[in-house]
Amino acid sequence: MTLPDPHPTVALALAEDVGAGDLTAALIPEATQAEATVISREQAVLCGTAWFDAVFQQLDANIVTDWRAADGDRIAPDQGLCVLSGPARALLTGERTALNFLQALSGTATLARRYADLVAGTDAVILDTRKTLPGLRLAQKYAVRCGGCQNHRIGLFDAVLIKENHIMAAGSIGQAVATARHLHPDVTIEVEVESLVELEEALAARPDIVMLDNFDLATLAVAVRIADRQVKLEASGNVNFDTVRPIAETGVDYISIGGLTKDVRAVDFSMRFRTL
Repeated sequence: MTLPDPHPTVALALAEDVGAGDLTAALIPEATQAEATVISREQAVLCGTAWFDAVFQQLDANIVTDWRAADGDRIAPDQGLCVLSGPARALLTGERTALNFLQALSGTATLARRYADLVAGTDAVILDTRKTLPGLRLAQKYAVRCGGCQNHRIGLFDAVLIKENHIMAAGSIGQAVATARHLHPDVTIEVEVESLVELEEALAARPDIVMLDNFDLATLAVAVRIADRQVKLEASGNVNFDTVRPIAETGVDYISIGGLTKDVRAVDFSMRFRTL
């Protein structure tokens, strides 16, 4: 998995939290050294160690972190994840920002792992979407991969996804796809459809992927038969823990879930300190 550079995002996070300086940490004598242990309070999938490390790297290069788990690992309640040592002031200043990254990205990875496990044994692949937290897209998409799912397009720049309003403006599905092929011959072209009639139009236009928007299970199964492997099919809409397996069993190639990155529940971690 390619790791995004965490430093620009971490710099912004520290700027909004620390500002001109940590007033409370200044109460600690400057020479005081400390050790801190990060503990998991629940079962989860770990993600975000590079962002966690970058927080302390930017605050004080003398801080040393010893990780006992890696991104993508399944972790258990009360498991020790890492031990940090170094200047107490910097450890206290970075605690909240570092844990914010670790908790949020582990939450995304944990949710992705649950969905990946639910479709295990089928041919369907779970994809994320562009419904990410602003400024954290690359980080969250990395977390999705740590959880065993895959990325859809990263942004508007690396693939064409033709939706209802694009079709209306272009005049037809066929015209939209033809224009996309002409302008961007080397990128993936996907068309969103809302009915079997639109699916037939899309198949005639020969995109790479057709997204089946809010199709029920019966209609998804019909769509798979109609497409007959001419294109890849992606199911989207009304996907949850109860529906994802039945959707996968219809034979679609992909299932996209905006909630992987949009509905973030932070994993519960804590950091325990002791002075040296």
